Amino acid sequence: MTAPQELPGWRHVSSGKVRELYVPAGVDDVASAAELLLVASDRVSAYDFALEPPIPGKGELLTRLSRFWFDRIADVPNHLVAPGTGGTPVPESVAARSMHVLPLAMFPVECVVRGYLVGSGWAEYRETQSVCGVPLPAGLSEGDRLPEPIYTPAYKAPQGEHDENISFEQTVELVGREDAEALRELSLRVYGEAAAIALEHDVVIADTKFEFGRDTDGTIRIADEVLTSDSSRYWDARSGNRTDSFDKQIVRDWLSANWDRQGTPPVLPQEIVDRTAARYAELIERLGA
Repeated sequence: MTAPQELPGWRHVSSGKVRELYVPAGVDDVASAAELLLVASDRVSAYDFALEPPIPGKGELLTRLSRFWFDRIADVPNHLVAPGTGGTPVPESVAARSMHVLPLAMFPVECVVRGYLVGSGWAEYRETQSVCGVPLPAGLSEGDRLPEPIYTPAYKAPQGEHDENISFEQTVELVGREDAEALRELSLRVYGEAAAIALEHDVVIADTKFEFGRDTDGTIRIADEVLTSDSSRYWDARSGNRTDSFDKQIVRDWLSANWDRQGTPPVLPQEIVDRTAARYAELIERLGA
């Protein structure tokens, strides 16, 4: 992974698989900053590995999509703040792929909502007729819509380690019952609202994952990215074919066919890079984001 970009007026504090986090220069305590800068790179990750090469324009597309959804689900508090809240301008080079955000105490939980039976959920269902401990009706097929969306949290592992599916009661052990129930309620609400909006544009949100944190006033806010092509499975409702995806399933499928998940992942072919970039852009156009 390349070194984080130096930004005048900002100090880099951490890197994720895709995003970089900055604090205004001169601010030592991240938690006390009036604003942070979250910058999306063009990196792509799958199976908890950052891959090469990056997807051109991906950071800007993901940021546009997050902003679009934060605006549509404004009834749920989020981490966005107005640019310049802390008085630090953002370099033009990253303006289109950055968000000004509040510092939050993040919950160690990936809040996953599944509306359709696919991915690891389908694999688990075939063995147990349940997903993450949630029992489901018999006779479902891969890609089927579930009777109602289900909440299947995961433990958010430290950088470089794999997230782990956990039960709701394990979430209670991690964050307490009141917060665990709030995270579940907020996740299901946001997914339901977003799925309905997406269907108006002939797009299916099969599943997604959210992250939440608490601000200094105690408010729980949705954070990081939201309903992007990296954090969600998007399908084309017009075709009725779940393989017509607007997300990085193209990358996952190629990796599954060409890598045994041992050692360093292979370099993505240019055709896979180009197809992924095109599908990300098509989703933006379809939703009008």
